[in-house]
Amino acid sequence: MPPAKKRPRTYDPARTRAAVLAQLGNVRAGVAGLSGEQLAGPTRLGAWTVREVVAHVGMAVTAVQRALELPEPLRADAVLLDWPFATVDSAPAIDGFTRDLVERHPDLGAYLAGVERSLPELLDAFPGSRLLQTNAGALSLADYLVTRTVELVVHTDDLNTAVPGLDIPYDRQALAAATRLLADALAVKAPGGATEVRIPPYAVVQCVEGPRHTRGTPPNVVETDPLTWLRLATGRVSWAAALGEAKVSASGERADLGALLPVMS
Repeated sequence: MPPAKKRPRTYDPARTRAAVLAQLGNVRAGVAGLSGEQLAGPTRLGAWTVREVVAHVGMAVTAVQRALELPEPLRADAVLLDWPFATVDSAPAIDGFTRDLVERHPDLGAYLAGVERSLPELLDAFPGSRLLQTNAGALSLADYLVTRTVELVVHTDDLNTAVPGLDIPYDRQALAAATRLLADALAVKAPGGATEVRIPPYAVVQCVEGPRHTRGTPPNVVETDPLTWLRLATGRVSWAAALGEAKVSASGERADLGALLPVMS
């Protein structure tokens, strides 16, 4: 008989909400003291400066409010793991919206502080089951908040990389949710059981077509840390570079993930 279909991972809505609020607070506090010169500095995101990345963090969170202001979809027509693959089509609109935010909010500290104050009240007003129209389709509010952990954690890393000494902390639950979502997305992109991808302490997934192992040490194993995984999954670092810097270990003939990355871009 065929193997049982794996059940989708679930996320605790209360913990996800706390993680989003905590990481938003971390970013807001971390960028509060940045100088104009630091805000004008370059980032690894093309033409975006630090200022654009900070504005985009606010945009990513207020996307919840913008979605709640729209009529509720009649039914869910997407699942959480559709989201990582839908973002690329929205890139031009995201860039334009972000640049507009920079123009409208010269004081980004005040902008983020306002977002941080308003978000808990907004989330209190709606159940997690409330459907939202998103770029991936109609998702529940609870699922959409999981995607916000990816936005917050990945852009926290962008800011820390761009500004020497910034060192914005990562909320553990936010980092865990972001890591798990993008690890599961890899398993969707390359279904199979030939390769085990380990991202301790948060995720282990099976992927890649080929012989499936059932016991003992898998013949093909990839292992890395959460931040390196997020950089690989979002195209911040290449597979070759991560291997060359010993940020990832890969053993076995089916352990080369270079052709499967990034998962989202």
